[in-house]
Amino acid sequence: MLWTLWIAVGAFQGALGVMMGAFGGHALRDTLSVRHLDVYEVAVRYQMYHAFALIAVGLLATRIESWQLKAAGISFFAGSVLFSGSLYLLTLAGLKWLGAVTPVGGLGLIAGWLFLAAAAISL
Repeated sequence: MLWTLWIAVGAFQGALGVMMGAFGGHALRDTLSVRHLDVYEVAVRYQMYHAFALIAVGLLATRIESWQLKAAGISFFAGSVLFSGSLYLLTLAGLKWLGAVTPVGGLGLIAGWLFLAAAAISL
């Protein structure tokens, strides 16, 4: 059952987002610049938004089965990994070249929302 996968992945992503947020608020507060802390916070925020989006995909998948819904889940997951993951690594490891990966992740997140809209319209 694919819906259980999306709910579990969303829940795991939410838990990881809380951990990353706590780590940033406590362990990184005195080590990162204000600019890098802001970037890190954006990564946490978008990860949390899309954890809820994945859970929504899973809940909607209990009612319908469509390729658009599957594409939404894949897009949200991949987009989150690329978007938030690249920002985490950019701020924590200083890998500036990852700045080029972040927009690709953003496009994945946008695609996820569009696929979710298409799935909802097809109801």
